[in-house]
Amino acid sequence: MTEQMKNSIRKKYQVGVEAALEVMGGKWKPLIIYHLMTGRKRTSELRRLIPGITQKMLTTQLRGLEKDKIITRMVYNEVPPKVEYDLTSYGWGLKPALDHLCYWGEDHLEKIYGDKSKVLEEFRNLPEMPNSTQ
Repeated sequence: MTEQMKNSIRKKYQVGVEAALEVMGGKWKPLIIYHLMTGRKRTSELRRLIPGITQKMLTTQLRGLEKDKIITRMVYNEVPPKVEYDLTSYGWGLKPALDHLCYWGEDHLEKIYGDKSKVLEEFRNLPEMPNSTQ
């Protein structure tokens, strides 16, 4: 057995949803992914789109999504440095799940409030998955 295999203990999952929630679960990651589905974004754009998130939390969540290959981080060689985030083709695979969550959430708002427009500020249809692969 190699040294790497000895030190690499694989986590066991009971169901696939555990693995999915580990990658995209929590309060912020689904929102970040949702906003990146409308196009490439800079950190400052994501902060404006997600007003409740702190800079530290945004940075942490972006790093986690990048580590899990859901997003890519592009650094442009200019002054001041420009950094943008975009979904990978693998990250686009989360679109159906997020679409279903959005639809369910809107139905839930209708059920609870009667008129979702009273509590839902804005609804945007997400673009289709691009044909290019990353």
